[in-house]
Amino acid sequence: MKHSGASRSDLRTAAMGNLCCCVQVDQSTVAIREQFGKFDSVLEPGCHCMPWFMGKRVAGQLTLRLQQLDVRCETKTKDNVFVNVVASIQYRALAGKASDAFYKLSNTRSQIQAYVFDVIRASVPKLLLDDAFEQKNEIARAVEDELEKAMSAYGFEIVQTLIVDIEPDEHVKRAMNEINAAARLRVAANEKAEAEKIVQIKRAEGEAEAKYLSGLGIARQRQAIVDGLRDSVLGFSVNVPGTTAKDVMDMVLITQYFDTMKEIGASSKASSVFIPHGPGAVRDIATQIRDGLLQGSAVSHH
Repeated sequence: MKHSGASRSDLRTAAMGNLCCCVQVDQSTVAIREQFGKFDSVLEPGCHCMPWFMGKRVAGQLTLRLQQLDVRCETKTKDNVFVNVVASIQYRALAGKASDAFYKLSNTRSQIQAYVFDVIRASVPKLLLDDAFEQKNEIARAVEDELEKAMSAYGFEIVQTLIVDIEPDEHVKRAMNEINAAARLRVAANEKAEAEKIVQIKRAEGEAEAKYLSGLGIARQRQAIVDGLRDSVLGFSVNVPGTTAKDVMDMVLITQYFDTMKEIGASSKASSVFIPHGPGAVRDIATQIRDGLLQGSAVSHH
């Protein structure tokens, strides 16, 4: 079967060469010479004698340049997702098998496309969608091996096979993006919750430390008050003979009572405070304050 890829300009060139008994073959191209309709030889680039009166003529020319064929194949994956697989096949005719490449195939590109369809539709349905994306190189290698075995018999070399794209349906791509976005949002929410947890723990530790230090300060303040009252009682008993510790304590407490009343009255933000006032009331307050201080002192000593 003769090759149908020769252009009209090549045929016109061949016709003119036949008339002039010579023919020119361009670089990276070979010409097929026939004699009385039978294959005679392959002409390399250059000028060749073509005695037409001896029945010789140029049947056509064959390019040796690297060619590329892009094939788009629709198939489905193991999880029933339809995808379009785009494969790029880079091939070229072998100079040593130019006659096979010229005569054995009428449509090289259709033949390659058929083999690509066969291999892809046999390989991809065995894979899940995610696995198909991950194993593009394995799919390309399977296509290349099959093409190499098939096309070498026809005088063609498969230089490289690439799976350049796997395109799922638009709805599937949108769903995959939403799944990915949801997973990332879940990770972000977990990280945010962990950060808030750490902040709350640190805040609680700070509050606990602050309360502990505040308690120490209050305890030291009360201890200082007790120590100051004790020193005042002892000093007053020594300097004023005949007074007892109870008398001195009552006097000190009453003094503090009036100082407190003075501070309440002097404060601009103080609210109205109703306190029973009189000799008996002062004595009761003094008794309550004294008992409280003595109990606090006893607790602190324990």
